[in-house]
Amino acid sequence: MGLLATDSALSQPAVQSAVSHLLGRQRSDGSWWGLLASNVCMEAEYVLLSHCLDRRNPTREAQITRHLLATQTPEGAWVLYAGGPEDLNATVEAYQALKILGLSESAEPMQRARSFILSRGGINRTRVFTRIWLALVGQYPWDLLPILPPELVFFPNWAPLNLYDFASWARPTVVALSLVMAHRPVFALPPEQGVMELYKGPPQPALTNQEVGRFWTALDRFLHSYHHWAPASVRRRAEQAALDWLLSHQEADGSWGGIQPPWFYALLALKTLGLTHLPAFERGWQGLESFGVTTHDGRWWLQACVSPTWDTALSVLALREAGLPPDHPALIQAGQWLLGQQVFRGGDWQVRRPRAAPGGWPFEFVNANYPDIDDTAVVLMALQQLQLPDPEARRRALTAGFRWMVAMQSKNGGWGAFDADNTRPFPRRIPFSDFGWVTDPPTEDVTGHVLECLGGFGYDEAWPVVARAIQFLRAHQHPAGPWFGRWGVNYLYGTGAVLPGLKAVGVDLAQPWIQRALDWVEAHQNPDGGWGEDPRSYVDPGFAGRGESTPSQTAWALLALLAGERVKSTAVRRGVAYLVHTQRPDGGWDEAAYTGTGFPGDFYIQYEMYRLVFPLLALARYEKAVGGA
Repeated sequence: MGLLATDSALSQPAVQSAVSHLLGRQRSDGSWWGLLASNVCMEAEYVLLSHCLDRRNPTREAQITRHLLATQTPEGAWVLYAGGPEDLNATVEAYQALKILGLSESAEPMQRARSFILSRGGINRTRVFTRIWLALVGQYPWDLLPILPPELVFFPNWAPLNLYDFASWARPTVVALSLVMAHRPVFALPPEQGVMELYKGPPQPALTNQEVGRFWTALDRFLHSYHHWAPASVRRRAEQAALDWLLSHQEADGSWGGIQPPWFYALLALKTLGLTHLPAFERGWQGLESFGVTTHDGRWWLQACVSPTWDTALSVLALREAGLPPDHPALIQAGQWLLGQQVFRGGDWQVRRPRAAPGGWPFEFVNANYPDIDDTAVVLMALQQLQLPDPEARRRALTAGFRWMVAMQSKNGGWGAFDADNTRPFPRRIPFSDFGWVTDPPTEDVTGHVLECLGGFGYDEAWPVVARAIQFLRAHQHPAGPWFGRWGVNYLYGTGAVLPGLKAVGVDLAQPWIQRALDWVEAHQNPDGGWGEDPRSYVDPGFAGRGESTPSQTAWALLALLAGERVKSTAVRRGVAYLVHTQRPDGGWDEAAYTGTGFPGDFYIQYEMYRLVFPLLALARYEKAVGGA
């Protein structure tokens, strides 16, 4: 007890300082919202989009030029996350953007970039989506790209491959690109802005038979042939249906899906069809500004998405755990804001759950078409702990959200992010799908958060919903003990989500399978007392649980160990000491690493709020555990 009391004396001031800092970050409307950084493909594609739409802005382009040059590595390349390996696709896209922005092939940064690109095989080794952007500006042949026809919108939901087999983030992308591919537009560049110097030999097909299999290669050949002989009346009806679908899925802020890829491609589709006069186009273009960030040193970069609902709910949980009363003015304001974010209209999720009533929450400020289960679970946990001025409104929100979340459980017992049972294999096998996850299967981290939410409402494994979820987690546990993290890097995030969930629903933590997970976490602690995991763990098992210590990942490890009742362990004390000693004087923490995940292996995110919220949550739970000890 002496050691625990000493550690508590260190952590209490850290908690108080972190609370003050977090309260100071609250916005006037009651929300919290941190920046969401990704990689330079956002800015490079913005440059390409601006060219294609004839919306170039010299001031903005100067800011982007500074940003691209400032983020180039000494080797001449660009990376997907801070400290990560050089990436060919990001480098090709940045190179093409800089050419459009006025840099010549002979400029020193361009020479370094070209040398790197050619050393990796040139354009012929890039992904499909990079080549699509090059095709749009005449630097790659459309005929060599895999194709998706707009007739896909006609396929019924029971068909082996249909639009709703794709994940929510891929669905509007597919619809928009099917319209673009039906016309294959070329927004030509001046010769000096081309990038033909990035080829090693003639352009090659985007994917080979060896990469996708004979059946899918044959199907792609058929679709290319169909592109030339498709009946005009059928194609017109397909394009109109795809356009109607696309317009019906635009959000109030002008976005599609609240994220960059479908947003960009939808604008390109409208341009391709000659529909830039529609209000949807102007609303979409103007809405992009809300995702942009201008830095103090005159750079500009684009967020791939925004996360205010997620940030606000996590902040409420951390502050409540730290001891703020349920009627604290800041928490009441946040709770009222969260009530206003709830979605009470239908969406694509109804295709698989037609009888479910709406009631979920979105990740962004606006995403009525795609509320998500992870946000809903965390918002429910937050609202449950608040005393709001209108108890009846709070009760209605909790009831509707709870019912929607439970209804979205997949058949295998887990929960995905936006859809239920979005697990069919075909979308992952088509030649088009060489980037990111194109389906939304149930994952361990989301399921862990839902279980923690259900436990907060008093449910345990006597309820079949909970029992099936526990079985899902047992079936998907890594042999070494941890759980995969789909939306955070990686096994530390997954395990930090699963163990609190299992504890909340009353699972016996002394069982060997639980202890194996806890032992794995302790075994991966760094010498400095913290934990870290490199995003390369998604593709290289040697990085699982290994990387430089970060505040957020250290917090996830502590959340796992505290849930497993190892508060007295040396590992926990060292982890707490790491957070205390790395805390800034203002109560926050620094974290350059990317610990969020968009697409495992392809796209990573740096959440500004993670380094503030999760350490506070972990330290506050430690304080409670010490008191209990």
